[in-house]
Amino acid sequence: MGLALGRLQGFNKFCLHPLAKPLVCVLALLPFVHLVWAALFDQLGANPAEALVRATGDWTLRMLCVVLAVTPLRVLAGIPALARFRRMLGLFVYFYGLLHLLSYSGFDMAFGVADMARDITKRPFILVGFTAFLLLTCLAVTSFNRAVKALGAKKWQILHKTVYLVAGLAILHFFWMRAGKNDFAEVTLYALVLATLLGWRLWRYMSKNRL
Repeated sequence: MGLALGRLQGFNKFCLHPLAKPLVCVLALLPFVHLVWAALFDQLGANPAEALVRATGDWTLRMLCVVLAVTPLRVLAGIPALARFRRMLGLFVYFYGLLHLLSYSGFDMAFGVADMARDITKRPFILVGFTAFLLLTCLAVTSFNRAVKALGAKKWQILHKTVYLVAGLAILHFFWMRAGKNDFAEVTLYALVLATLLGWRLWRYMSKNRL
């Protein structure tokens, strides 16, 4: 028990190290580097466009899971320094979400605004995904200290709780996309992870209100 506690305290100290943030940034960029490498050296398979659209969407969901896991890990494992990485990881969710949108709009729509608008109104899973991206944009542009001061802490917190709505929309987007192929294995996995992370928050909120 003492050894485990010592390791957690050591990890917490590491998270406070000046090099910790650059290291996390590099790790978060590795999927992007891998995709660029694969695209340059023709390693994306028979349909590179579809592979890029799918991979950027997958990494958006994965980064969203990582961001939502920060608070439970911080509380349950007693590693308060993890909070240092939450804003940066949140911006990486937006980064991969933007790459996903650009991949779709470029490869599928050839950046045709009119075609994209028609597709958004015609296909529900595109509408849901685009809505999630708009919400992510609001969170990204208000993630800085000036925005907190401008909005006020309470309004800022309420706005940033919409990340839970983003998580639900992301799963719905993924579900509808896979419905045509009747392939729900990955959707179920992501849904379980996000449901666990959001369920922990709900349980914690209800426990505090009962006290």
